[in-house]
Amino acid sequence: MVHELAEYERAPEQCHLTNEQLTSALFAAAPGSGVTSDVPSRSGGTTAAALFGHVAVDERDEPVGFALWFLNFSTWAGVHGIHLEDLYVRPSARGTGAGRLLLAALADICVRRGYQRLEWQMIDWNPAAGFYASIGAEQMSEWVAYRLSGAALRELAEQAATAGTRNGRPTG
Repeated sequence: MVHELAEYERAPEQCHLTNEQLTSALFAAAPGSGVTSDVPSRSGGTTAAALFGHVAVDERDEPVGFALWFLNFSTWAGVHGIHLEDLYVRPSARGTGAGRLLLAALADICVRRGYQRLEWQMIDWNPAAGFYASIGAEQMSEWVAYRLSGAALRELAEQAATAGTRNGRPTG
């Protein structure tokens, strides 16, 4: 369904996710390790996943939608929250409540765990804006998203190497 989402967002050529990558991201013992969670972590305990997912199914138990999310943290509030990376409902299931139930499940996690917010970003032309407003979501127009990727990401990373770092921390 991630590739269906990429089609919907008019960017299928940008989606390179494989089933193996998604499985590793959702079920690895440590983020990016590729080792499935049934293997103990090096510390002997369990390692929390970095990416979580929910799947909505229809009455035939067929997948009709998904939510992929991860934890964020508010330094101002001092608590975690949920960042919804992707929410997708297949066109045939839109209007059935599947999207609302996926968001309700995430809201429930927030409330039960004491998280103060559930947030996400949306492409500006997405007609779901009305749906989001109907459930009480507020557009955060004062915040601007930034992304560092490709050559710019590699160039900045090189500065860490030349400046000297120890265990990912700047030295100096």
